Amino acid sequence: MKKHLIFSLILCAATTTHAQEAGSPAATVQTGNATVRAFIDDEAPGWRPLLESDFAIVNTPENTWSWKGGVLHCTGQPIGVLQTKQEFSNFEVVVEWMHEKSAGNSGVFVWAKPESLEKLTLEGKQRLPDGIEVQILDHGFTEMMKAKGAKTDWFGTNGDVFPVRSKMTPFPPVSPDGSRSFPRKHLSKGHGEWNHYYIRAINGEVRLWVNGEEVSGGTAIDPAKGHLCLESEGSPIQFRKLRVRELP
Repeated sequence: MKKHLIFSLILCAATTTHAQEAGSPAATVQTGNATVRAFIDDEAPGWRPLLESDFAIVNTPENTWSWKGGVLHCTGQPIGVLQTKQEFSNFEVVVEWMHEKSAGNSGVFVWAKPESLEKLTLEGKQRLPDGIEVQILDHGFTEMMKAKGAKTDWFGTNGDVFPVRSKMTPFPPVSPDGSRSFPRKHLSKGHGEWNHYYIRAINGEVRLWVNGEEVSGGTAIDPAKGHLCLESEGSPIQFRKLRVRELP
């Protein structure tokens, strides 16, 4: 296996109580009579936190985002993003998030194009950048759309991955129009609970793990370099334990 495809996995025995900890990145696997959990060791060499100083405002007021006790709070208003100052090529990142209200909408942008972010900054328009979106959507969004009489088959609430004015071949299962990678398992927790995303982006391929299990992603992505962004899209959300590691 090539070095850049190796990522940190630790196997450890787990009790039921430990498996239910909020924001746990672990997956549970039955091995005989024992339950073994695998999780990302984001304290391993090379990992570092993403702090307030690592981010820059793009197209929202400063009060859209606030850091309190190591937690990033986003009001959701107006629509826009917070970008990393640094561009990344190959990397892995951990993001824990919690929607405060039902039907909350947000996301993590991977390989967001610098030119699109520059345009958003200059124009100050309430839009989103070009890149790959790893969606963060509360389950209540489906019920909200149903109440409006709108279709609900084109999106999922457990970790869709899709291109926004970028090129990507989604992993199956895919949305009806073939543009989105739908998650193979439904593992996201509802609003008021913490969720753990582990995202690995290497050589034009993005893969997403939700609460410890790989669920979705895509390949043949172009461009495969850019900024990381956190999304403000209409509803309050919190982020914590943001950590990144660059890969060869």
